[in-house]
Amino acid sequence: MEAAAALNESGAAAPRLPAGGGNASLELSSRPPAPAALNPWDVMLCVSGTAIACENALVVAIICYSPALRTPMFVLVGSLATADLLAGLGLILNFVFQYVIRSETVSLLTVGFLVASFAASVSSLLAITVDRYLSLYNALTYYSERTVLCIHTMLAGAWGVSLCLGLLPVLGWNCLHDRAACSVVRPLTKSNVTLLSASFFLIFLIMLHLYIEICKIVCRHAHQIALQQHFLTASHYVATKKGVSTLAIILGTFGASWLPFAIYCVVGDPDYPSVYTYATLLPATYNSMINPIIYAYRNQEIQRSMWVLLCGCFQAKVSFRSRSPSDV
Repeated sequence: MEAAAALNESGAAAPRLPAGGGNASLELSSRPPAPAALNPWDVMLCVSGTAIACENALVVAIICYSPALRTPMFVLVGSLATADLLAGLGLILNFVFQYVIRSETVSLLTVGFLVASFAASVSSLLAITVDRYLSLYNALTYYSERTVLCIHTMLAGAWGVSLCLGLLPVLGWNCLHDRAACSVVRPLTKSNVTLLSASFFLIFLIMLHLYIEICKIVCRHAHQIALQQHFLTASHYVATKKGVSTLAIILGTFGASWLPFAIYCVVGDPDYPSVYTYATLLPATYNSMINPIIYAYRNQEIQRSMWVLLCGCFQAKVSFRSRSPSDV
């Protein structure tokens, strides 16, 4: 009893609050002094992580299994799927270390693992956007060794930066011993989540700019084709409208998933009810659930490879139609 009282007074650990109850920030893999009641929000995050891991594990298996999927655009899709797979596993591990295995060191590693995984996922989305832009802007020189080098350099930089961001809380940038510095997501500090949010806003603005440029290129190409044929057919209008709508859906899904959480991390206070953090974090995880549908399962080559991997419905002689990154 005296030890428990001393622990509570020191503030080294605090009991978890039920979802929506009390004023507290979300505590990722923190160190509660007593067995915590099962939080429905944590269960939903774990279920989300399980679905994310299963979806993206299949994409990674398909890309690794199929020799035809070795082009730069599929390397980028594989990077995105790997990052989302790790993020899903991180959500599962976070749940386990909250309610089953409790260790301050392992908890910090889990938080760092989640930060690095989601950062790599967002960075991979940016790399895919850059690749789509280059495939249209430099269409004649896109399929060159220089492009391959550029893609690998982008991925190395994205994963390197993501790893550094994940190591920050592990190396000491946390609020385990200074609860006044905690953010709405413990044990991350306010300055840490501000850095992460600012990085996200920058990436989102770059993606927005690139997708606007892509829309301009698509419309210009459609207009040039129409001039060459001396009239604008309905198919040209439909194709252009479909392309712009697809880009809007991609960027809109990304923004709707992550913007609420990023904004709340900046303006939120750790004394606010934890339900606010859960309610913005859960949709952010859905982005990793939607990514394989947008970037992988809609692709014909991946669809065929999936059937070959799962049930061998297609023979090896099936031809693969070459597609550009803008089709992914």
